[in-house]
Amino acid sequence: MEIVHGIFFLLHLIGFAALFGGAFVQLKGPHRIVNPAMFHGALTMLISGLALVGILEMGDGHVNNIKIGIKLLVLIAIFVLVLINRKKDQVAPGQFWGIFALTLLNAGIAVFW
Repeated sequence: MEIVHGIFFLLHLIGFAALFGGAFVQLKGPHRIVNPAMFHGALTMLISGLALVGILEMGDGHVNNIKIGIKLLVLIAIFVLVLINRKKDQVAPGQFWGIFALTLLNAGIAVFW
């Protein structure tokens, strides 16, 4: 079960890298869009995060339900913003910065809590 946990954890990190990297490469440009990396990264984070919680619940691992609940709410907000804006030619600056800031917030919660 530890190998499965490691695989899903790696997928979760890859999803974060895709979401963050997809937003980061657009910081300097004049026009910002939700690129496929951001969409697939958010989707990967959501699916792998839920799988990680399920694996921990099945085993002997302790799950901090408040932390997981907050991270899930933040990730759902990110996913909704990405879904709403993925077909648009240009994303409003506030929505783009919201996606970027919420992504960093989610990583901060994971690291510091």
